[in-house]
Amino acid sequence: MMRHRTLEHRFVRNVPRELEPGVLYISMEYATAVHSCCCGCGERVVTPFTPTDWSMEFDGESVTLEPSVGNWNQACRSHYLIRRNQVIEAGPWSAARIEAERRRDKKVKAAYYGTKVPPAHAQPDASSTSSAGGKAPTSGPLSRLLGWLSK
Repeated sequence: MMRHRTLEHRFVRNVPRELEPGVLYISMEYATAVHSCCCGCGERVVTPFTPTDWSMEFDGESVTLEPSVGNWNQACRSHYLIRRNQVIEAGPWSAARIEAERRRDKKVKAAYYGTKVPPAHAQPDASSTSSAGGKAPTSGPLSRLLGWLSK
């Protein structure tokens, strides 16, 4: 069950170290949104805006993130949608469905970035969200985000 049913959005340059629960921090400079997991576990959830990860829509009053947020590598394994600042519980996924999504995501990234797809037996990326990850580009918003996160 989701502890936070709505999120207040805040546009920021830099995301604070300590996240306030119930707040979606959006950094357009680093092309990402960060929030404390909506289930209440307190885990940091990072959703980068890239052609193969998440997109964000701001309608002047509220924020929508696409696609859903699946915290498959967190103990909570929460899964939810963020639509017009509302958190909508999306339900659990089976291990097989998660693995299939990770394979699909790697293929999409490989096609977009022109990289090789690792063999199916390769270890999944340690991402804390539904996006499985892939080889990061060497320039652009994602590389700035990765540099910013590694500081």
